[in-house]
Amino acid sequence: MADDPFATLGLPARAELPDEEVRAAWKRIAAATHPDREDGGDAARYAAAAAAYDTLRTSFGRGEALADLGLAGSGTRAWTRGGRRSAPKHAHRTRAPGPGAGVPPGWRLASRVAAAAAVMVTCVLAAGWTPGSVGLLAGLLTWVGVTGRLSWTGRRRQGGRGR
Repeated sequence: MADDPFATLGLPARAELPDEEVRAAWKRIAAATHPDREDGGDAARYAAAAAAYDTLRTSFGRGEALADLGLAGSGTRAWTRGGRRSAPKHAHRTRAPGPGAGVPPGWRLASRVAAAAAVMVTCVLAAGWTPGSVGLLAGLLTWVGVTGRLSWTGRRRQGGRGR
């Protein structure tokens, strides 16, 4: 793909381009350069246009392309900080304690067992004891076992993985 996906599709380099305009430019170039055309098309130009469309097809992608070109700023949203791409502020993990951090481990496990029992009793009362009830019981016991393992040992999840 060329360095400038806007130029590849013949579009002005601006963030507020509507999706329909980008799609129309892509379709125009794809129809003229597709390798399956009778005249053979232009496979290299088609591939470059496909890559450019893949980049520009969303407003976020257009913002990223503008940032890569160094055009983010006046009138457009800057997607970089200090010249580097960065994740949105909400994507950064915090060290704040999660919900129920002050609850003793035994209570968390007891609440899970109570929730599983309530679900099981409700289902048996609604549908009766059927072969599906056995599967539901097995699933609930598995859920309590998997989620209660960390609560029972008193360990907390850190960094998205149980330790």
